[in-house]
Amino acid sequence: MWNAVYDDESAPWLIGEPQPEIVELARSGEISGSVLDVGCGAGEHTILLADAGHDVVGVDLSPSAIAYAQANAERRGVAARFEVADALHLPGEQRFDTIVDSALFHVFAHDNGDPTAYVRSLRAVCKPNGLVYVLALSDVDPGFGPTIPESAIRDAFAAGWTVERLRQARYRGRITEHVAEVGAALGVPIGSTVDRPAWLARIRRTD
Repeated sequence: MWNAVYDDESAPWLIGEPQPEIVELARSGEISGSVLDVGCGAGEHTILLADAGHDVVGVDLSPSAIAYAQANAERRGVAARFEVADALHLPGEQRFDTIVDSALFHVFAHDNGDPTAYVRSLRAVCKPNGLVYVLALSDVDPGFGPTIPESAIRDAFAAGWTVERLRQARYRGRITEHVAEVGAALGVPIGSTVDRPAWLARIRRTD
């Protein structure tokens, strides 16, 4: 499935631009040092950060996502680095000052899921005192996929981390056949771009 949605461009998160919340983090200087874009998908955030001069790598489980991201970067004339990697088993050879997670955490945490393995994997590649930013779909309203309560983030990062900030945010997506029911509920046609409720968390590794 992860490969197919890139091959036919039917993924609701393929919006042709980075998430506004991540753009604002970059503009405000909150993203610094070496950066990992985990679950990079189309590579929008890796491209954004590479173009701004950051030392950044984007990783994704899907080879089709990585191929899509590489083509995306080439089309925009940005030298960006991408690798196929499993977010549950991130290689620990390099550690990062900042990790950006846009719409991946909720895949592991929704419906009382257990994100323990994922958080453990993040720890393996996050430098001590490093930061993780999580943008995840909120359960306060129908989203484009798995949604979670605020507590899911706080509980997952309770030990060895400090949740420095967690606020309501927005996640931008596209109405496709995969999420047609969301479009119907909102009264907007397929192809529309809409913002849905999300959480944005700033989390620091403290041990």
